[in-house]
Amino acid sequence: MDRWLNTTVRLLPIARALVAAMAVLPCWSVQAAAQPSPSAIMKTLDVDRDGRITLSEARDGLRRDFTSIDRNGDGGIDEEELIGVLKMVDGGDEVGTAAGTEVFDRVAHHETDSDGVAIHYVSLGEGPVVLFVHGFPDFWYSWREQMAALAGDFKTVAMDTRANNKSGKPDGAENYTMAFLMSDVEAVIKDLGVDSVTLVGHDWGGAIAWQFAMHYPQHVDKLVICNLTHPRGYGTVRRNASDQQKANTQYITDFQTPGFEDRLTPEALTAISAGRVSAEVRQRYLDAFKQSSTKGMLDYYRSAFSSLESGPGAGGEMPNLSMPVLQFHGLKDSAVDKDGLRDTWNWIDEDYTLVTVPDSGHWVQREAAEMVNTTMLWWLKSRP
Repeated sequence: MDRWLNTTVRLLPIARALVAAMAVLPCWSVQAAAQPSPSAIMKTLDVDRDGRITLSEARDGLRRDFTSIDRNGDGGIDEEELIGVLKMVDGGDEVGTAAGTEVFDRVAHHETDSDGVAIHYVSLGEGPVVLFVHGFPDFWYSWREQMAALAGDFKTVAMDTRANNKSGKPDGAENYTMAFLMSDVEAVIKDLGVDSVTLVGHDWGGAIAWQFAMHYPQHVDKLVICNLTHPRGYGTVRRNASDQQKANTQYITDFQTPGFEDRLTPEALTAISAGRVSAEVRQRYLDAFKQSSTKGMLDYYRSAFSSLESGPGAGGEMPNLSMPVLQFHGLKDSAVDKDGLRDTWNWIDEDYTLVTVPDSGHWVQREAAEMVNTTMLWWLKSRP
């Protein structure tokens, strides 16, 4: 989920085709490798799966996404909003450091067993353990900038959550409940041979990290969250959502549709997740998604859907956090609304540090990597 995650699944092929046809911006160019295949476009737009795209289907797809493209809600798409969509599609200028890119070849690879499911993780550096848990759609490499920055002082560890990249891919939504996701984190901690870690999570990894810290506090010294509000705050926003907020999380409902995973090709997942990266890094994402289970990824949402739709108190007890918490939130994230940050301090018994990043979207750890890295180093070192 980037700042347009909620629309990218449906919008990406539409935007490329529409913008290329209009040719309204002379600076616009699309590399052939980035173009979606005809079959990918068909899967996205052919809603009734009859092998053809009707005018009604094309209109419905554009109508659903129009309000999200129209960021200022004035009823029209201006040049700035169009440029924003083009940047999302094309990737724009590359960001990131050489050190972060090189992490891919520097890490040690490990595998542990979590009740019959293989969990793959990588490590770099020595010292107190910092364990990173990625979100959707992603894999361990999402944390390359943080691993490069922290490895001089800490043992940085990043896991592939189940269904992703080199970890196991059990079939069935019943295998993706929060209990199983937390048990995977516990399995990695035990395999590392330590009692506790600094736990860092983003997006779905953030959801897992919040819950793991609540229910296994003995294993978490410190908690760091990137763009996933506390489950109480997130639930409050969903229950009291404005029309815009409902539109921004419509993708969660869409994911409940059987077979929706067929629309999420490795190329589409890479376009959503990778950001502005080199061809080399983009290929690493593509390779990871080719060996992932897209159905398993969506089963995270399917397993959690009933609790997301329920009222207060759904999903079990939520005790206050008993460890220091550092939270980063890119304010341009529309998938995880910043309104969910309210009252977080009431649910944490230790010190709480909130860092909001006005110019960052959903992937704050790569979009604002320098701020995240320097803040994490300062924060961790000040809490031995």
